[in-house]
This record gives sequence, C-alpha cells and structure tokens, in this order.
Amino acid sequence: MMRGIHQNFDQQQAPAFFARGPSPLARLTFFTALSLALMATDSRLQYLADVREKLMTLLHPLQVIANAPSRLYESTDEYFSTHHYLLAENARLKKQALTQDIALQRLDILNLENANLRNLLQAKQSLTETSILAEIIHVGRDSFTKKIIVNRGRNHHVITGAAAVDAKGVIGQVTRTYPSSSEITLITDKSLAIPVQIERNGLRAIAFGHGRDNTLDLPYLPANVDIKRGDRLVTSGIDGVYPAGLAVATVIEMKTTQDSPFAHIICTPTGGIENDRQLLLVSIPEIKQETATKPLATEKSKLPAAKTATPAAITAPAVATSTKPAQSQKPVIAEQPAPTPSANVENRPHAQQ
Repeated sequence: MMRGIHQNFDQQQAPAFFARGPSPLARLTFFTALSLALMATDSRLQYLADVREKLMTLLHPLQVIANAPSRLYESTDEYFSTHHYLLAENARLKKQALTQDIALQRLDILNLENANLRNLLQAKQSLTETSILAEIIHVGRDSFTKKIIVNRGRNHHVITGAAAVDAKGVIGQVTRTYPSSSEITLITDKSLAIPVQIERNGLRAIAFGHGRDNTLDLPYLPANVDIKRGDRLVTSGIDGVYPAGLAVATVIEMKTTQDSPFAHIICTPTGGIENDRQLLLVSIPEIKQETATKPLATEKSKLPAAKTATPAAITAPAVATSTKPAQSQKPVIAEQPAPTPSANVENRPHAQQ
C-alpha cells in the first residue's frame, strides 16, 4: 500500500508554472546584452544624465539618514583625538618657543659682536636676503624630473636663481619665472647641483640630485674623506645664490670599495620636499649687490684722475725750474756755436789737398 503511494509521488511532474519561459542561462545572456547596450547608448547620448541627477536628489535625504550614525561616530572620535593632539602640540610649541627665545638672545649678542668686528676691520657688511612666501599649485607628473610650480612670479619680484626654503631646509631653486608663477627644480633632480659644506668640520663639496629617488650624492670625494654617517650638510654660500648656513641634507650612507678611489656617499634632504605646501623664496637683492660694487667703481674712476694729475704735477716743477735759472742758461746758448771750429779743422786737410 505504502509502496504504491511512493510510486505515485515519484511519477508526479513539476507544476507547469515553474517550467514556463526560457532557461536561466538564456535569461542571463539576454539581460547582460541589454545592460551593455543601455550602458553604451548612455555613454554616447547621455540620455540618462537628468534621470540620474533627479534620482540622486531624491535619494540624498535617505543617504544622509543612513550615514548619520557613522558620521556621528567619526565626529566624536575626531573631536577627542583633535583635542588631545592640540594639547600635546601646544605643550610642544611652548617648549620649542622657550628654547628658541634663549637661542635668539644668544644670536643677538653674536650679531652685535660680528657687527663690531666688521667695523673694526672695516669689512663690508653681509648682504641681507629677502624672502617671499609662496604656495605650491602644481607638481610635475614626470617621475624623472623633480619640478613644482608655485603661485609667485615676476609680478611678485621673484628672480631666477632664488632658493626655495621651507621650515626645515633648502628644497630647490627657481629655474624659470612667469608673470604670476614660477618653476622650482628640487635639489633631488639630477640636473641641479648645490654647493654644501659639512657642518662638523667645514669641508666643502658639491651635492648632486640622484633623480630616481629623493636622495643626494656627494661624488668625487676621496675614500679617506672625513665624513661620517649622520653628518649634516649646510649651504656654503660661496656661489652667491644660496644664503650660507641653510640645512640641506644628512648623510645616511657612506661606502668605500677597493676598486674605486672615491667614496660613495648618499644623503637624504632635510627639507620636506613632498610634504609641505608653503615655502619661502629667498634671494639676495640685486640693489644690495650694486651698492656693494659701487666703491670699486669709484676707486676705478679715481685712477684716471690720478694719472692725469701726475703729469701736471711733473710739468709744473719743470716750468718753475726753467724760469728761475734763465740767466745761467745764456752762456750755454752762447757756447752752442763752438762746434763750428771743429768743422773748419776738418775742412782744412781737404783744402790742403
């Protein structure tokens, strides 16, 4: 009896409602092709742009409500983290300001002492550089050239060759100026070189950009050079472009090999080349340079006057001496025809012959 019932259930077929229509694979293929066609048409004709805009306008309140819990959590977390961060930064800045105030007091004394020594030695005063605040507006996309564009140019009295400096050190040099912008080549570019010196011992060298990464090289230095890891490089100021004493880089690696007589020295820049957005364009003003060369011009202009004055001084005594002994010169003038008898003596033999 039960066996017959099970056989009847097995022989039953699925209801016709679920067996109607095409197969699932055919439906998947159809709707995929339809979606691709609609997307291609929309990308060409943009007929759904207004529909999407209106739909997003209607769904914006729902989106705000859905994101409200996460926004509330993020705002609360940001408030407390920012509060703690600001307290720590405030304490750090107070300590740094106190340290810098003490250093500035010593610096004022050193400046006064330097000015007094220059006055005693009658030396020329050092040129004071000018600085212009600029902001980075564009960064070059070429990975092989390290260049940036700032929002200051010739209209803001920016000159070609000015040094770009941030709060930590030198980051580059102005290589091209436009009316309202300037191009800065970073010190890590392989086409830029900067004269430096070791802060520890005063050894001078020239640092070249590596180009491929944010490092500097000190080439052509002997293997026994007095440079150690951790030495700080500063500008030497002998090129007349970079003010002296600005931080440039720190030595991170120094290698010597038996095959090469030169040392392989790699340095990392001190300035925040790819971190800061504001920087200073520092340059030595041209007016100061002209005033510094004026004494040389005046000295040169005095030289011809002295040369012309010396002949006058020489001729004046000559005239005075020629006027005083005028009477004594009369016998000399009377004795000038004396050589004539010798001429007659010479002619006598010819007459006898």
